Amino acid sequence: MEIQQQQQRQHFIMSTYNFDYLDELEAEAIHILREVAGQFEKPALLFSGGKDSITLVRLAEKAFRPGKFPFPLVHIDTGHNFEETITYRDQMVERIGEKLIIGSVQESIDQGKVVEQTGKNASRNALQTVTLLDTIAKYQFDACIGGARRDEEKARAKERIFSVRDEFGQWDPKRQRPELWNIYNGKIHKGENIRVFPISNWTELDVWNYIRREKIDLPSIYFSHERDCITRNGQLMAASPFLNMDNEDVVERKQVRFRTVGDMSCTAAVESDATLIDDIISEISASKISERGARLDDKVSEAAMEDRKKGGYF
Repeated sequence: MEIQQQQQRQHFIMSTYNFDYLDELEAEAIHILREVAGQFEKPALLFSGGKDSITLVRLAEKAFRPGKFPFPLVHIDTGHNFEETITYRDQMVERIGEKLIIGSVQESIDQGKVVEQTGKNASRNALQTVTLLDTIAKYQFDACIGGARRDEEKARAKERIFSVRDEFGQWDPKRQRPELWNIYNGKIHKGENIRVFPISNWTELDVWNYIRREKIDLPSIYFSHERDCITRNGQLMAASPFLNMDNEDVVERKQVRFRTVGDMSCTAAVESDATLIDDIISEISASKISERGARLDDKVSEAAMEDRKKGGYF
């Protein structure tokens, strides 16, 4: 009788743990972050001010609080960011009390390390690679954590959660390591580094459901607002001096929001009335266009993202 009662109590205890899929994704990401802290000497968390890197910060808080993060936040600043994103970044860093390192693309241009593009579709997005690699070398980071997800783009779908980069920061798809039973191999040679993707298995919808559950604040540009826009290459772009606008560009006032946040010169908006997270989730569920469909830098060629990653891009 006593054994039966113990089994009943155990069954009751187990039945009270109602983990849903977000709990499983969260637990996996926290495990990965702790693996990074345990395996590497100088890791960093790449922070763009976008929803994915903001989600990573929340996961890091759950992984390491009440202690400090075992890594700084690193932002590669193109100088062509949305003002709302930079304001959010500075306010968030002040709130969480963590170290922020900024790598400046403008400094890379001033030092002659990169040449600014010219022409109507010029962008600083591709120039980030040199600034990122210089920042990694300067601070000797051996692992960089980022918010890339496999569902975003086919090149990102090829990468493992621990993705090895050589001494030149280059990625080789053929050097991917097996990751069986959640075992991650962080062994690297001198000069190499690892890019780590704790939310690689998440989807855009997963991220938004997690943001809703955790009540995470986001930059206002993720929600519907009025903005002056122009149509370029079939996409709605925020009117800005960074776009090299000319007389052919017609500025129109639109009700828009942004699904992804990057350089203003290559990040397009979508027309939307979604002012609440629930509205955004419904909108994404019905959309037939991928999140990266609003990034002009991915449309340069079929292999645009993969080519940039092979060159050191995150």
